[in-house]
Parts: sequence; C-alpha cells; structure tokens
Amino acid sequence: MKRVLTAVVLIPVVLLLVFRAPLWLFALAVAGIVVLALHEYLSLTAQYGITPVRWPTYVLSLVMIWMAYALPPSNLAPFLYVIWALVLLFPIIFGIPVVFRSELKMALAAPSASAFGILYVAGTLSLLVLFRADPLRCVLVIFTLFTVWAGDIAAYYVGKNLGRHKLAPAVSPNKTWEGAIASVAASVIVAVLVLHFHEQIGFLFGDESLGLAPSPALFFPNSFWVHGIILGVLSNVAAQLGDLFESALKRGAKVKDSGGILPGHGGVLDRIDALLFAIPVVWYYATFSGLLGQNFVIHAYPVK
Repeated sequence: MKRVLTAVVLIPVVLLLVFRAPLWLFALAVAGIVVLALHEYLSLTAQYGITPVRWPTYVLSLVMIWMAYALPPSNLAPFLYVIWALVLLFPIIFGIPVVFRSELKMALAAPSASAFGILYVAGTLSLLVLFRADPLRCVLVIFTLFTVWAGDIAAYYVGKNLGRHKLAPAVSPNKTWEGAIASVAASVIVAVLVLHFHEQIGFLFGDESLGLAPSPALFFPNSFWVHGIILGVLSNVAAQLGDLFESALKRGAKVKDSGGILPGHGGVLDRIDALLFAIPVVWYYATFSGLLGQNFVIHAYPVK
C-alpha cells in the first residue's frame, strides 16, 4: 500500500514539473534529485569500505546540470566539449584530495568510485534537461518516463503473479523471465503510443516549451512503428539492466534499499535506477537515428 500511495503522490508532481514548470525550475528539480541520489550512491560505496571524495562529486555534478541548462540545446558541441574537458580533469580533481589522506589503501578506489558516480547519476540525468530544453526532443522526457514506468509496472505484477523462472537470482531473486518479457512488451506498446500521439503530448508542455507537429514533407507514418518497437525494446532492456546493476550495488553493500526517503520504494536511487541506463540509450538512438530531428517541425519558440 505504501508503494502505491507514494506513486500516486509522486507521479502527478513529476508530470507537473515536466509539462508546466519553466526550464530553470525543471533543471533545479533534476539537480535536487541528483544530490539525493548521489548521497545514497556515496553511502553505498562507504559500505564497501571506500571513503569517497564527496564534495568534488557534488560540485561537479551540479556543474553538469547547470551546463545542460545554460548551453544551447540545439548545438550540443559546447556541452560535450565542456563535459569532456571536465572528465579529463577527473584525475586531478579527485586525485589531489587523496594525496592528503592518512589512509592510502583507497587511493585508487575512492577517486574511481567518486568519478563514476558523477557519470552514472549526474551525467545521465543532465540529458533529461537537454531533452526538456530542446524543442525537437522535449517529448523524449515523456517517452523515457512512460516506457520505463510501464515496463516496471508490468514486470512487477506479471512477475509477482505468473513468474516462475528466475532472471538473476544472485542479484535480484524476485525478478523473473516472465516479468522481464512482459516488461519489454509493455514498454514497446507505450513507446509506439507516445510516438503516435507526439503532437498532442508536445502541446501539453505549455508556454514554456513547444508544441510539435509532423512535417508533411518528411513524415513517414510507418517509421513510427519501427522506431517505437526498436527504441521500446532497447530502452526497456537498458532499464532492466540498470535496475539489476543497482541491485548488484546494494547486494555488494549488504543493504536492502539505497535509502528510505520514499515509503514503499526505498531511496531515490532505487526509484531512478532504471532511468539511469535508459536515458542514454534514448539519447543516442534519437540523436543518431534522426528520430525527431528530421521528422518534426516547430510550431512555437522556446522560452527559458
């Protein structure tokens, strides 16, 4: 019951932020989620006996979110250039604090775990801000959320009631192949529906974003079925692997949940673990397949 009640409260809040919040508020909400998720992640690393380099991890993560908000979404070159520059500085940023510690057995593990946390949490969630800021890709926020949510719900209920064959018993004993297959099917159905109704969804973003409509010269109806099926499968498989990866982190740390801030769901990291693997897959597919960049035209102008 706690799980359902928490979802009933959270989902409307999330959708309100996605559709109606100005971009700065959406980015601020994502930054808050990043800080909470990183706190849980760093606490997990501490359970491995690793003392993480905390403050640089928080600061650089917030810098990534700020860059996703501040740099032009239509031109990703500046964003990617700055991100790459930051990554090259990771050895210096995380290596210097370790030099001044008295315990040097963690000289490799501490910087590695901290730097990974930035890419794992902040690097991934910054893409949501890029989606939301881009008039051609804001619908991908809803696409990603809905496909992951649908897959998660299907896996939970089908696995609980019909599951017989364990998927990864060492990592997550409750997950089954039956639930995993139902999860893929649910994500594909939702993916096709979201792409089919992209125009109606686009106009829900309100004055702070854009409405999107298909271009008659470039739009091919059958391509939505193809994109929906392919991306639905890819994003779902990535989401399930993300869930299993976070479960492996918790198993290794010998904890049940990453935190307790969300009744019935555990921590923030428990709630977004699937998204952390699904978001990059959606971003890469949409970027390199031309899913939205070639098939849509703009009806309004973005306002930050």
